[in-house]
Parts: sequence; structure tokens; C-alpha cells
Amino acid sequence: MARKRKRKSRRRQEGRKILELVPHYSIESGEEKPVTAARKYIAAQGITPPAVMVVRRNEHTTDRYFWAEKGLFGAQYVEENHFLFPSLRSLRPQVVPTKTPVATGVTR
Repeated sequence: MARKRKRKSRRRQEGRKILELVPHYSIESGEEKPVTAARKYIAAQGITPPAVMVVRRNEHTTDRYFWAEKGLFGAQYVEENHFLFPSLRSLRPQVVPTKTPVATGVTR
């Protein structure tokens, strides 16, 4: 029996596209917890929001965080709720409307 594919959320896909436009920083967490490593790196480098932090925990695992004006958030939460973040509203990708043929109503 064929396995049913998981439905992809349009809202989350849109949030992912918006986050691609934000600067990304990759770091290693070392001995610290990933969120602590991200906070220390942000403080040391003076990174201004918005930014995405990709923290490598070990050779197999990475955690993603979004640095916003109000703090550090999980990137998955931000993808699903990108409309709650004012710094992302201006980054919304421009949708180009496609032209559809218009019926003129003339018959022959």
C-alpha cells in the first residue's frame, strides 16, 4: 500500500522563503548548549536582528535559531509564525502576478 505524503504547510513554506533572505551565521556549540553558544556569539559579534544562527551541536545535529528584536526564537516557530515578527514583514518576497487571458466576449 502506498504511503500518504505529509502535507506541506503553505504558511511554513512562505516563512522558510522569508528566512532565506535573512543573513545566516554558522557556529559550533562546543561544550555549551546550542542556545547559550548562539547568545554568546551574538553578544561577542554584535549581530543586529534579524539574523539566523545555525549552531552545530555534533557531526549529525544542527539547531537553527532566529535572532529578533525581542530575543532568540526557534527557526521552525518563526517559519510558522513569520507574520508576528515586524522585522520580517518588510522582507516578504514579492509575488509577481501571472497574466491570464481575458475573454472578450466576441463570438464569430
